[in-house]
Amino acid sequence: MIFERLCIIGPGLIGGSIARMAREKGGVARHVITFAASEASRARVRELGFADEVADSLAEAVRGADGVILCIPVGAYAAVMAQIAPYLAEGCILTDAGSTKGSVVRDLSPLLPPGVHLVPAHPMAGTEYSGPDSGFATLFEGRYCIITPLEGVPPEAVAKVRALWEAAGSLVETMDVATHDKVVAMVSHLPHLIAFTICGTADDLAEETREAVLKFAASGFRDFTRIAASDVAMWRDVFLNNREALLEMLARFTEDAHALGRAVRYGETEFIEDRISRGRSIRRGLIERKQA
Repeated sequence: MIFERLCIIGPGLIGGSIARMAREKGGVARHVITFAASEASRARVRELGFADEVADSLAEAVRGADGVILCIPVGAYAAVMAQIAPYLAEGCILTDAGSTKGSVVRDLSPLLPPGVHLVPAHPMAGTEYSGPDSGFATLFEGRYCIITPLEGVPPEAVAKVRALWEAAGSLVETMDVATHDKVVAMVSHLPHLIAFTICGTADDLAEETREAVLKFAASGFRDFTRIAASDVAMWRDVFLNNREALLEMLARFTEDAHALGRAVRYGETEFIEDRISRGRSIRRGLIERKQA
């Protein structure tokens, strides 16, 4: 077994998928315990039965666990860590699934008890759905998971987190914290920011135009609405906790968008064709890597 007692805090899309995967695949965890903040969510997890145990408190959930995974909005990490720190067992591996890593180190490291090993991780997988019903065991198959090992953490702890994600079917890569946050700002956080903005723009149109937009939405706009349907609390916290990297990428995108806009205004055909061709090339690259 990779873990004897694996605790998942936040059994929504990501946490619920990890729990389902661990239950379906042998060798991941002998006992899976979860905790959800709301009583309704805890009751639903019990009904769905994808965990061996559903705790009614954070202390009960983490006590005796040799692995703890935070699957909650990154803005809640500090408050949750303050509650679980006194009950984390020596030798426990604490990891997470948040899509920012600098904030994870900032919020968790100062409260980390001696003998508890922090190994941040980020599975690059998801859907627009949330809650206990949204998870499924194959969510991570063929998708990347980035681990950001910290200096001084035992290699065995990093190896266990890697083994967990490899068991889930993920393609595991390691990266330093700063590089991770800059990369995901480009490939994940900026696209979500753009999607929320486009949908907001459409929603602000005059009523008759807005109805026509919704009625005749082409596939491009539909793709944006899928991304924009994502969890509110999660993405609010992502934007605020990866602020610098996101704003840097937004500034670069804004410059490029203005350049393309000028090309359209002044009929610069070659510039327009170059941008379209580069987009097609990026798409081909994703298809070749089976990430499309």
